[in-house]
Amino acid sequence: MLRVARTLTGSPADAEDLVQETLIRAYRAVDRFDGEYPRSWLLTILRNTNINMHRRRRPDAVEDVAAVRGSRPAFGAVEPRSPEDSVLDGMLSAELEAAVNALHDRFRSVLLLVDVDRLTYAEAAEALGVPVGTIMSRLNRARARVRDHLRNSATFPGRTR
Repeated sequence: MLRVARTLTGSPADAEDLVQETLIRAYRAVDRFDGEYPRSWLLTILRNTNINMHRRRRPDAVEDVAAVRGSRPAFGAVEPRSPEDSVLDGMLSAELEAAVNALHDRFRSVLLLVDVDRLTYAEAAEALGVPVGTIMSRLNRARARVRDHLRNSATFPGRTR
């Protein structure tokens, strides 16, 4: 139970608290347990206890967002972007668009279906009417050509094109 609790919580201390609370709830409900599948019964209690513990937990207010950099933002929250990221995204977007547009149609369509539209290989193969292996090889070639195009067109200080 402790291993599963560590996976659920991500923290050894929270995992120990979760297991302790789970065992208390299981002890209180042992008279309703039919005796079959004790592992599943305990893990179900563990999972439900974890959900209930998070339901009651309120988020802590943080004055400085930079102090918690690296933590995941709340649902729907947008992380503040640095000026460097904004500039690089603008530069990369134009270069990336040029690299994708430079691809042959058969490679570009596979790249867009799989990497942009998030279709599976099988879905892309069905949409284009080709085997899955063809999708995989075209995608590999398309990604390699985009990488090469970006490497060749990248502007670095002290480097000429």
